[in-house]
Amino acid sequence: MAGMRMAAPLMALREGYSALAVGLLLSLFALTQVFLALPAGRYADRKGFKRPVGLAVLVASSGAALAFVFPVFPVLCLSALMTGGSVGAASISLQRHVGRSAQDTAQLKSMFSWLSIGPALANFVGPLAAGILIDQGGFRLTFLCLACFPLLTWAWVRHTLELPPVVVQPGDKKGRTWDLLREPMMRRLLVVNWLLSSCWDVHTFVVPVLGHERGISASSIGAILGGFALAATAVRVVLPFLAAHLREWVVVSGAMLCTAVLFAVYPLMQTAWAMGVCSALLGLSLGSVQPMIMSTLHQITPEARHGEALGMRLMAINASSVLMPMLFGSAGAALGVSLVFWTVGTAVALGARSAWRLRPPNVPPAPGQP
Repeated sequence: MAGMRMAAPLMALREGYSALAVGLLLSLFALTQVFLALPAGRYADRKGFKRPVGLAVLVASSGAALAFVFPVFPVLCLSALMTGGSVGAASISLQRHVGRSAQDTAQLKSMFSWLSIGPALANFVGPLAAGILIDQGGFRLTFLCLACFPLLTWAWVRHTLELPPVVVQPGDKKGRTWDLLREPMMRRLLVVNWLLSSCWDVHTFVVPVLGHERGISASSIGAILGGFALAATAVRVVLPFLAAHLREWVVVSGAMLCTAVLFAVYPLMQTAWAMGVCSALLGLSLGSVQPMIMSTLHQITPEARHGEALGMRLMAINASSVLMPMLFGSAGAALGVSLVFWTVGTAVALGARSAWRLRPPNVPPAPGQP
Protein backbone atom coordinates (compact mmCIF):
# COMPACT_ATOMS: atom_id res chain seq x y z
CA MET A 1 0.00 0.00 0.00
CA ALA A 2 2.87 2.38 0.76
CA GLY A 3 4.21 1.83 -2.74
CA MET A 4 0.79 2.34 -4.31
CA ARG A 5 0.27 5.55 -2.34
CA MET A 6 3.40 6.91 -3.94
CA ALA A 7 3.03 5.54 -7.47
CA ALA A 8 -0.69 6.15 -8.12
CA PRO A 9 -0.73 9.91 -7.31
CA LEU A 10 2.50 10.43 -9.23
CA MET A 11 1.00 8.78 -12.30
CA ALA A 12 -2.13 10.91 -11.96
CA LEU A 13 -0.04 14.08 -11.79
CA ARG A 14 1.95 13.08 -14.88
CA GLU A 15 -1.31 12.44 -16.70
CA GLY A 16 -2.35 16.02 -16.02
CA TYR A 17 -4.83 15.57 -13.16
CA SER A 18 -5.21 18.39 -10.66
CA ALA A 19 -3.96 18.50 -7.09
CA LEU A 20 -7.58 18.19 -5.96
CA ALA A 21 -7.98 14.93 -7.87
CA VAL A 22 -4.73 13.62 -6.40
CA GLY A 23 -5.90 14.54 -2.90
CA LEU A 24 -9.11 12.61 -3.52
CA LEU A 25 -7.10 9.63 -4.74
CA LEU A 26 -4.95 9.65 -1.60
CA SER A 27 -7.99 9.86 0.67
CA LEU A 28 -9.43 6.69 -0.90
CA PHE A 29 -6.62 4.59 0.62
CA ALA A 30 -8.04 5.38 4.06
CA LEU A 31 -11.72 5.67 3.14
CA THR A 32 -12.38 1.93 2.75
CA GLN A 33 -10.84 1.21 6.13
CA VAL A 34 -13.28 3.59 7.79
CA PHE A 35 -16.27 1.53 6.66
CA LEU A 36 -14.73 -1.95 6.66
CA ALA A 37 -12.83 -1.83 9.95
CA LEU A 38 -15.68 -2.90 12.23
CA PRO A 39 -16.99 -5.69 9.93
CA ALA A 40 -13.40 -6.88 9.46
CA GLY A 41 -12.89 -6.95 13.22
CA ARG A 42 -16.04 -8.98 13.81
CA TYR A 43 -15.06 -11.33 10.98
CA ALA A 44 -11.64 -11.87 12.57
CA ASP A 45 -13.31 -12.63 15.91
CA ARG A 46 -15.35 -15.34 14.18
CA LYS A 47 -12.84 -16.78 11.69
CA GLY A 48 -9.45 -16.30 13.31
CA PHE A 49 -6.29 -15.35 11.45
CA LYS A 50 -5.60 -17.05 8.13
CA ARG A 51 -8.94 -16.73 6.37
CA PRO A 52 -9.21 -12.92 6.75
CA VAL A 53 -5.55 -12.52 5.77
CA GLY A 54 -6.03 -14.78 2.74
CA LEU A 55 -8.95 -12.70 1.52
CA ALA A 56 -6.98 -9.49 2.10
CA VAL A 57 -4.05 -10.87 0.09
CA LEU A 58 -6.38 -11.70 -2.80
CA VAL A 59 -8.01 -8.25 -2.82
CA ALA A 60 -4.75 -6.31 -2.44
CA SER A 61 -2.97 -8.23 -5.18
CA SER A 62 -5.98 -7.87 -7.48
CA GLY A 63 -6.16 -4.13 -6.83
CA ALA A 64 -2.53 -3.56 -7.86
CA ALA A 65 -2.92 -5.92 -10.83
CA LEU A 66 -5.92 -3.91 -12.07
CA ALA A 67 -3.74 -0.81 -12.16
CA PHE A 68 -1.22 -2.79 -14.23
CA VAL A 69 -3.85 -3.91 -16.75
CA PHE A 70 -5.82 -0.62 -16.89
CA PRO A 71 -3.51 2.27 -15.88
CA VAL A 72 -6.20 4.97 -15.95
CA PHE A 73 -7.38 7.31 -13.20
CA PRO A 74 -10.75 5.63 -12.37
CA VAL A 75 -9.01 2.27 -12.01
CA LEU A 76 -6.33 3.87 -9.83
CA CYS A 77 -9.13 5.03 -7.54
CA LEU A 78 -10.53 1.49 -7.41
CA SER A 79 -7.03 0.15 -6.70
CA ALA A 80 -6.68 2.62 -3.83
CA LEU A 81 -9.94 1.43 -2.31
CA MET A 82 -8.97 -2.23 -2.66
CA THR A 83 -5.41 -2.00 -1.37
CA GLY A 84 -6.31 0.32 1.49
CA GLY A 85 -9.24 -1.81 2.65
CA SER A 86 -7.30 -5.07 2.42
CA VAL A 87 -4.36 -3.73 4.42
CA GLY A 88 -6.75 -2.59 7.15
CA ALA A 89 -8.49 -5.98 7.33
CA ALA A 90 -5.21 -7.88 7.36
CA SER A 91 -3.72 -5.68 10.07
CA ILE A 92 -6.71 -6.24 12.34
CA SER A 93 -6.42 -10.03 11.99
CA LEU A 94 -2.67 -9.92 12.54
CA GLN A 95 -2.88 -7.66 15.59
CA ARG A 96 -5.62 -9.80 17.09
CA HIS A 97 -3.60 -12.99 16.55
CA VAL A 98 -0.45 -11.49 18.05
CA GLY A 99 -2.33 -10.09 21.05
CA ARG A 100 -3.90 -13.46 21.83
CA SER A 101 -0.53 -15.20 21.47
CA ALA A 102 1.09 -13.23 24.31
CA GLN A 103 1.38 -14.91 27.70
CA ASP A 104 1.65 -11.77 29.87
CA THR A 105 1.72 -7.98 29.60
CA ALA A 106 5.50 -7.79 29.16
CA GLN A 107 5.32 -10.21 26.24
CA LEU A 108 2.34 -8.30 24.88
CA LYS A 109 4.37 -5.08 24.71
CA SER A 110 7.38 -6.89 23.28
CA MET A 111 5.42 -8.64 20.54
CA PHE A 112 3.61 -5.49 19.47
CA SER A 113 6.92 -3.64 19.41
CA TRP A 114 8.32 -6.22 16.99
CA LEU A 115 5.13 -6.13 14.94
CA SER A 116 5.16 -2.34 14.66
CA ILE A 117 8.53 -2.44 12.88
CA GLY A 118 6.76 -3.74 9.76
CA PRO A 119 4.64 -0.66 8.96
CA ALA A 120 7.53 1.67 9.80
CA LEU A 121 9.83 -0.14 7.37
CA ALA A 122 7.05 -0.33 4.77
CA ASN A 123 6.72 3.46 4.77
CA PHE A 124 10.40 3.65 3.88
CA VAL A 125 10.84 0.65 1.56
CA GLY A 126 7.51 0.89 -0.32
CA PRO A 127 7.95 4.39 -1.80
CA LEU A 128 11.66 3.77 -2.39
CA ALA A 129 10.98 0.55 -4.32
CA ALA A 130 8.17 2.18 -6.28
CA GLY A 131 10.35 5.15 -7.19
CA ILE A 132 13.18 2.94 -8.45
CA LEU A 133 10.77 0.77 -10.45
CA ILE A 134 9.09 3.81 -12.02
CA ASP A 135 12.43 5.23 -13.12
CA GLN A 136 13.66 1.90 -14.48
CA GLY A 137 10.56 0.41 -16.08
CA GLY A 138 7.59 2.75 -15.86
CA PHE A 139 4.32 2.67 -13.96
CA ARG A 140 2.92 -0.59 -15.33
CA LEU A 141 5.97 -2.57 -14.25
CA THR A 142 5.72 -0.91 -10.84
CA PHE A 143 2.08 -1.93 -10.38
CA LEU A 144 2.88 -5.49 -11.50
CA CYS A 145 5.69 -5.83 -8.98
CA LEU A 146 3.59 -4.30 -6.20
CA ALA A 147 0.88 -6.88 -6.96
CA CYS A 148 3.41 -9.58 -5.99
CA PHE A 149 4.07 -8.19 -2.51
CA PRO A 150 0.81 -9.50 -0.96
CA LEU A 151 1.57 -12.95 -2.38
CA LEU A 152 4.81 -12.94 -0.40
CA THR A 153 2.72 -12.19 2.68
CA TRP A 154 0.66 -15.32 2.12
CA ALA A 155 3.79 -17.41 1.57
CA TRP A 156 4.99 -16.38 5.03
CA VAL A 157 1.75 -16.80 7.00
CA ARG A 158 0.04 -19.77 5.34
CA HIS A 159 1.60 -22.29 7.76
CA THR A 160 0.74 -20.28 10.87
CA LEU A 161 -1.13 -22.33 13.46
CA GLU A 162 -4.54 -20.95 14.35
CA LEU A 163 -5.17 -20.23 18.01
CA PRO A 164 -8.13 -21.99 19.64
CA PRO A 165 -11.35 -19.98 19.42
CA VAL A 166 -12.39 -17.91 22.40
CA VAL A 167 -14.72 -19.87 24.66
CA VAL A 168 -17.91 -17.90 25.24
CA GLN A 169 -19.52 -18.77 28.55
CA PRO A 170 -23.23 -19.67 28.60
CA GLY A 171 -25.29 -16.60 29.23
CA ASP A 172 -22.67 -14.17 27.90
CA LYS A 173 -24.12 -11.63 25.51
CA LYS A 174 -22.21 -10.51 22.48
CA GLY A 175 -23.36 -6.92 22.83
CA ARG A 176 -23.32 -4.17 20.29
CA THR A 177 -20.09 -2.75 18.96
CA TRP A 178 -20.85 0.71 20.25
CA ASP A 179 -21.18 -0.68 23.77
CA LEU A 180 -17.39 -0.65 23.85
CA LEU A 181 -17.53 3.15 23.83
CA ARG A 182 -19.39 3.12 27.14
CA GLU A 183 -16.17 2.07 28.83
CA PRO A 184 -14.20 5.16 29.95
CA MET A 185 -10.85 3.50 29.28
CA MET A 186 -11.84 2.74 25.68
CA ARG A 187 -12.95 6.32 25.11
CA ARG A 188 -9.70 7.67 26.52
CA LEU A 189 -7.68 5.28 24.38
CA LEU A 190 -9.46 6.32 21.18
CA VAL A 191 -9.04 10.03 21.94
CA VAL A 192 -5.33 9.62 22.69
CA ASN A 193 -4.81 7.46 19.60
CA TRP A 194 -6.66 10.00 17.43
CA LEU A 195 -4.54 12.88 18.72
CA LEU A 196 -1.29 11.02 18.07
CA SER A 197 -2.46 9.90 14.63
CA SER A 198 -3.28 13.53 13.83
CA CYS A 199 0.29 14.45 14.78
CA TRP A 200 1.60 11.91 12.29
CA ASP A 201 -0.71 13.28 9.59
CA VAL A 202 0.07 16.94 10.25
CA HIS A 203 3.82 16.29 10.12
CA THR A 204 3.55 14.45 6.80
CA PHE A 205 1.28 17.11 5.34
CA VAL A 206 2.80 20.34 6.67
CA VAL A 207 6.56 19.68 6.46
CA PRO A 208 6.64 19.90 2.63
CA VAL A 209 4.73 23.19 2.83
CA LEU A 210 6.99 24.52 5.57
CA GLY A 211 10.09 23.42 3.66
CA HIS A 212 8.84 25.15 0.52
CA GLU A 213 8.33 28.36 2.49
CA ARG A 214 11.93 28.10 3.78
CA GLY A 215 13.28 27.55 0.25
CA ILE A 216 14.48 24.03 1.07
CA SER A 217 15.04 21.69 -1.88
CA ALA A 218 12.76 18.75 -2.63
CA SER A 219 15.52 16.23 -1.90
CA SER A 220 16.13 17.82 1.50
CA ILE A 221 12.42 17.73 2.31
CA GLY A 222 12.40 14.05 1.35
CA ALA A 223 15.39 13.46 3.61
CA ILE A 224 13.60 15.21 6.50
CA LEU A 225 10.56 12.93 6.12
CA GLY A 226 12.83 9.91 5.61
CA GLY A 227 14.63 10.70 8.87
CA PHE A 228 11.28 10.68 10.63
CA ALA A 229 10.46 7.21 9.26
CA LEU A 230 13.90 5.81 10.12
CA ALA A 231 13.73 7.19 13.66
CA ALA A 232 10.28 5.65 14.16
CA THR A 233 11.68 2.33 12.98
CA ALA A 234 14.76 2.59 15.20
CA VAL A 235 12.80 3.16 18.39
CA ARG A 236 10.57 0.19 17.61
CA VAL A 237 13.64 -2.02 17.21
CA VAL A 238 14.78 -1.01 20.70
CA LEU A 239 11.40 -1.28 22.44
CA PRO A 240 11.19 -5.11 22.59
CA PHE A 241 14.34 -5.20 24.71
CA LEU A 242 12.91 -2.64 27.14
CA ALA A 243 9.30 -3.88 27.22
CA ALA A 244 9.51 -5.50 30.65
CA HIS A 245 10.61 -2.19 32.19
CA LEU A 246 8.07 0.07 30.49
CA ARG A 247 4.60 1.09 31.53
CA GLU A 248 2.24 1.85 28.69
CA TRP A 249 0.59 4.94 30.15
CA VAL A 250 3.96 6.44 31.11
CA VAL A 251 5.39 5.99 27.60
CA VAL A 252 2.28 7.38 25.87
CA SER A 253 1.85 10.43 28.11
CA GLY A 254 5.59 11.17 27.91
CA ALA A 255 5.50 10.88 24.13
CA MET A 256 2.57 13.29 23.96
CA LEU A 257 4.38 15.92 26.03
CA CYS A 258 7.56 15.53 23.95
CA THR A 259 5.52 15.82 20.76
CA ALA A 260 3.87 19.01 22.02
CA VAL A 261 7.27 20.59 22.73
CA LEU A 262 8.63 19.59 19.31
CA PHE A 263 5.53 20.96 17.57
CA ALA A 264 6.05 24.25 19.42
CA VAL A 265 9.63 24.71 18.15
CA TYR A 266 9.31 23.06 14.71
CA PRO A 267 7.96 26.15 12.87
CA LEU A 268 10.83 28.21 14.30
CA MET A 269 13.46 26.09 12.56
CA GLN A 270 14.84 27.83 9.47
CA THR A 271 17.34 25.31 8.02
CA ALA A 272 17.04 21.79 6.68
CA TRP A 273 19.41 20.47 9.36
CA ALA A 274 17.36 21.96 12.18
CA MET A 275 14.12 20.63 10.73
CA GLY A 276 15.79 17.24 10.24
CA VAL A 277 16.74 17.06 13.92
CA CYS A 278 13.17 17.94 14.95
CA SER A 279 11.83 15.36 12.50
CA ALA A 280 14.05 12.59 13.88
CA LEU A 281 13.16 13.43 17.49
CA LEU A 282 9.49 13.45 16.54
CA GLY A 283 9.91 10.04 14.90
CA LEU A 284 11.40 8.66 18.13
CA SER A 285 8.51 10.10 20.12
CA LEU A 286 5.61 9.04 17.89
CA GLY A 287 7.23 5.73 16.93
CA SER A 288 7.17 4.56 20.54
CA VAL A 289 3.41 4.96 20.89
CA GLN A 290 1.71 2.30 18.77
CA PRO A 291 3.02 -0.80 20.64
CA MET A 292 1.89 0.74 23.94
CA ILE A 293 -1.54 1.63 22.54
CA MET A 294 -2.03 -1.90 21.19
CA SER A 295 -0.94 -3.48 24.46
CA THR A 296 -3.35 -1.30 26.43
CA LEU A 297 -6.23 -2.05 24.06
CA HIS A 298 -5.81 -5.80 24.53
CA GLN A 299 -5.77 -5.39 28.30
CA ILE A 300 -8.92 -3.29 28.59
CA THR A 301 -11.21 -5.18 26.17
CA PRO A 302 -12.73 -8.68 26.47
CA GLU A 303 -10.78 -11.34 24.55
CA ALA A 304 -13.84 -12.30 22.52
CA ARG A 305 -14.11 -8.70 21.25
CA HIS A 306 -10.49 -7.87 20.48
CA GLY A 307 -11.24 -7.80 16.75
CA GLU A 308 -14.10 -5.35 17.22
CA ALA A 309 -11.98 -3.09 19.41
CA LEU A 310 -9.15 -3.13 16.86
CA GLY A 311 -11.65 -2.34 14.11
CA MET A 312 -13.02 0.60 16.08
CA ARG A 313 -9.51 1.96 16.59
CA LEU A 314 -8.67 1.59 12.91
CA MET A 315 -11.93 3.24 11.90
CA ALA A 316 -11.19 6.26 14.10
CA ILE A 317 -7.64 6.87 12.89
CA ASN A 318 -8.52 6.38 9.22
CA ALA A 319 -11.46 8.76 9.50
CA SER A 320 -8.86 11.21 10.78
CA SER A 321 -6.57 10.44 7.83
CA VAL A 322 -9.42 11.19 5.41
CA LEU A 323 -10.58 14.44 7.02
CA MET A 324 -7.48 15.95 8.62
CA PRO A 325 -5.47 16.72 5.45
CA MET A 326 -8.39 18.76 4.12
CA LEU A 327 -8.71 20.55 7.49
CA PHE A 328 -4.97 21.17 7.68
CA GLY A 329 -4.95 22.49 4.14
CA SER A 330 -7.80 24.90 4.78
CA ALA A 331 -6.36 26.09 8.10
CA GLY A 332 -2.87 26.43 6.66
CA ALA A 333 -4.12 28.51 3.75
CA ALA A 334 -6.14 30.78 6.00
CA LEU A 335 -3.94 31.07 9.10
CA GLY A 336 -0.49 29.76 8.16
CA VAL A 337 1.13 26.39 8.66
CA SER A 338 2.91 27.46 11.85
CA LEU A 339 -0.42 27.95 13.59
CA VAL A 340 -1.46 24.43 12.50
CA PHE A 341 1.60 23.02 14.27
CA TRP A 342 0.98 25.02 17.42
CA THR A 343 -2.75 24.21 17.57
CA VAL A 344 -2.21 20.47 17.22
CA GLY A 345 0.67 20.60 19.71
CA THR A 346 -1.54 22.31 22.27
CA ALA A 347 -4.26 19.68 21.80
CA VAL A 348 -1.72 16.89 22.28
CA ALA A 349 -0.35 18.49 25.45
CA LEU A 350 -3.86 18.73 26.89
CA GLY A 351 -4.49 15.09 25.95
CA ALA A 352 -1.50 13.85 27.97
CA ARG A 353 -3.69 13.80 31.08
CA SER A 354 -6.04 11.29 29.43
CA ALA A 355 -3.03 9.19 28.45
CA TRP A 356 -1.83 9.10 32.06
CA ARG A 357 -5.25 7.78 33.09
CA LEU A 358 -4.89 4.77 30.77
CA ARG A 359 -3.30 2.72 33.55
CA PRO A 360 -5.32 -0.52 33.65
CA PRO A 361 -6.81 -1.43 37.03
CA ASN A 362 -4.95 -3.80 39.35
CA VAL A 363 -1.61 -3.24 37.63
CA PRO A 364 1.30 -3.37 40.09
CA PRO A 365 3.92 -0.59 39.88
CA ALA A 366 7.21 -1.18 38.17
CA PRO A 367 10.18 -2.08 40.38
CA GLY A 368 11.38 1.01 42.22
CA GLN A 369 8.14 2.91 41.61
CA PRO A 370 5.58 3.71 44.33
